[in-house]
Amino acid sequence: MAAGHAHPLYLDRAGRLHRLAPEVKIVAVLLFTVVVVLTPPAEFAAFGGYAVLLAAVTAVARVPVLWLLKRATIELPFVLLAVALPIFGHGERVDWLGMSLSVEGLHGAWNIFAKGTLGVLASLLLAATTTMRDLLIGLDRLRVPAVFTQIATFMLRYLDVLADDARRMRIARLSRGYDPRFLWQVKAFAVGVGSLFLRSYERGERVYLAMVSRGYTGRLPHPAGRPAPPREWALSATLPVLSAGIALAAGLLT
Repeated sequence: MAAGHAHPLYLDRAGRLHRLAPEVKIVAVLLFTVVVVLTPPAEFAAFGGYAVLLAAVTAVARVPVLWLLKRATIELPFVLLAVALPIFGHGERVDWLGMSLSVEGLHGAWNIFAKGTLGVLASLLLAATTTMRDLLIGLDRLRVPAVFTQIATFMLRYLDVLADDARRMRIARLSRGYDPRFLWQVKAFAVGVGSLFLRSYERGERVYLAMVSRGYTGRLPHPAGRPAPPREWALSATLPVLSAGIALAAGLLT
């Protein structure tokens, strides 16, 4: 599908999780996320159990904890939203350090922070142990509609090309002594974005015509490879099964 492409989040390790078929990892993370989302925010012990599970997966995958925490900062905008909820929330309020905080807002903030953090960490572990090419192959094996996998494949193939076009356009602008940095200079940036869009559209048309002339019928050749054996499905089921067990032990899923 996408020949040899990796992504910045992938860590090349010789771990057991890296060798698992991508479809089993995708299903495991999806089911784990569903269990986390269904967990009521007041069940703090359950969230602690989920965190322990992810810590164990991190150790098995040999993913550095610092690497994981740095990239988890992508959720900071949602954390800032969560911080604002207790302040501007309604209903019953409690006093803490001279501030009046909404109880409902505190529960909402914890809900966003806990579930968002666990979801981000699980997604990062999936990305760290699976190349982008394998992720697309896994989605294809899981019978995701072809239109989605095809769009993702083309985006992956030409993202670097578009980034290189944008870099060359910036260098050309700088070589002419113009480097817009202020709001009143936004016109130059907008013109550059428009030019990049037109160049991308024209490139896409040329690539599509070239593919059609070579027999493209709307679907790329299916990649060769073995389906996941039952033992890999059983191994990947460990994470969602244990998380569901934690939820059941906490009296959450009945």
